[in-house]
Amino acid sequence: SPEEYLTWEEAQEERHEYLNGRTYGMSGGSIEHVTVIQNLSLALGNALRGGGCRVFNSELRIKVSETGLYTYPDVAVVCGELKLEGRTKSATLLNPALIIEVLSASTEAYDRGDKFAHYRRLDSLTDYILVSTRFPMVEHFQRQQDGDWLLAVRTELEESLPINALGIALPLADIYEMVDFPSLPALSLRSETAIY
Repeated sequence: SPEEYLTWEEAQEERHEYLNGRTYGMSGGSIEHVTVIQNLSLALGNALRGGGCRVFNSELRIKVSETGLYTYPDVAVVCGELKLEGRTKSATLLNPALIIEVLSASTEAYDRGDKFAHYRRLDSLTDYILVSTRFPMVEHFQRQQDGDWLLAVRTELEESLPINALGIALPLADIYEMVDFPSLPALSLRSETAIY
């Protein structure tokens, strides 16, 4: 049960995602993966300082109440009141406004597909961002008033990623600082915007 999972998770050294009675271990990331997460946390923290928003890393668990998913996104932002489930040393966040997942080979399909389907059920969520570590590419899904999601893709290190709901813009050069790209893809990437 969710209650059993939360009790069990408190005693674990590694983090585990939970859904429908099953737990899934969360593996560690590559140097590039960890570097991008650190860069994002630092850039967001600096951009949002003094504005009433908080930046959390993957140590904070979130719950999608509508589907029962418990998970640990790479980066999450909450503005205003924190809504929490439980008051233990590892309470669970219920109302992220922004979620960022840094893609890896083992999680990319899940982050793009089923996991995003869960996240879309969060009424509080206005922005979902996927960040590649294979090459410079940031995909920003922004919830529109009619419920559609607007996708904007940024691929140039000289560009910035505006996050209108938070009133900030993150330079891609800051997101990818100290990241070495092993090889660029054969396809021609370009920045674009589309409705999905």
